[in-house]
Amino acid sequence: MTGARLPVIDMAPLFGGGRAERTAVAEAIRNACRAHGFFYVTGHGVSDAVLAALEAASRRFFTLPEETKATIAMSKGGRAWRGHFPLGGELTSGRPDLKEGLYFGSELPADHPRVAAGWPLHGANLWPAEVPELRPAVEAYMGAATRAGHALMRGMALSLGLEEDYFARVYTAEPTILFRIFHYPASAPAPLKTAESWGVGEHSDYGLLTLLAQDRHGGLQVKTPGGWVAAPPLPGTLVCNIGDMLDRLTGGWYRSTPHRVLNESGADRLSFPLFFDPDFAAAMEPLPPEANIGQVGPGEPRWDGADLQAFTGTYGDYLLGKVSKVFPELGGDVL
Repeated sequence: MTGARLPVIDMAPLFGGGRAERTAVAEAIRNACRAHGFFYVTGHGVSDAVLAALEAASRRFFTLPEETKATIAMSKGGRAWRGHFPLGGELTSGRPDLKEGLYFGSELPADHPRVAAGWPLHGANLWPAEVPELRPAVEAYMGAATRAGHALMRGMALSLGLEEDYFARVYTAEPTILFRIFHYPASAPAPLKTAESWGVGEHSDYGLLTLLAQDRHGGLQVKTPGGWVAAPPLPGTLVCNIGDMLDRLTGGWYRSTPHRVLNESGADRLSFPLFFDPDFAAAMEPLPPEANIGQVGPGEPRWDGADLQAFTGTYGDYLLGKVSKVFPELGGDVL
């Protein structure tokens, strides 16, 4: 583990600052994406009160008995792929993670055209009756973080020499928004904990951009050219990283960065990643010729051996290809 620090970027100008200010933020984003693929942001618009309410409601949920949490199990979410999974219920590279969690997404009614048509990963969330405050806390956070995601993608477009609204026009007019609450226990049961066990094993994210809020307990580690770097919680910040589809769109100019989690704090840890991703139906193709990207060498092989540049299809195709590997028992409900 190296002692290097990830950059911190004030993204506030992306919400309406002058052109020069927005361009300066875009340049900082470009440098961070080229160097690390990870950075912190301030000025993101997610208030301390929203985060505090989310953490309090989440902690209350995870103290419920297992049989109570199971009333909103992911198996009950069907094709929407929402709800709770137990400790060890999610796999990374075929190994159980030392975490449990809640899955949410954009709340869509039964008569929404995509839900009515049976599109996977679209639908309603599952909410625990025992923690009624969780729903408003989650929806407030998702709303604020989604606004930050749209703003960051404006900065991302500028960083690539494109018009600010490029991603909004082509990929994110109706983004795929997936939100997770992860609970990493202070200690794990013996059958799950081994010398090779991680809270989350080495992986990269699937889409465009991830925005992560952390509680005060660290554990996130990022793989950089200089080695693994800790990404501890910094007050007032969100952690951002780019995903596989931004890697694909830029031809590898911005690479999706492997990361992992190990909770060594001695306390229960919570994290809150929101995935701001392309429209489910959007075709994943390289950026237009006017994009300001350079020649890209082969680089290091990916952690999973995949060749992102060889992928063709929609974002939904790519996302569904991952579902059966993360939750094999749910694959039949979604695919």
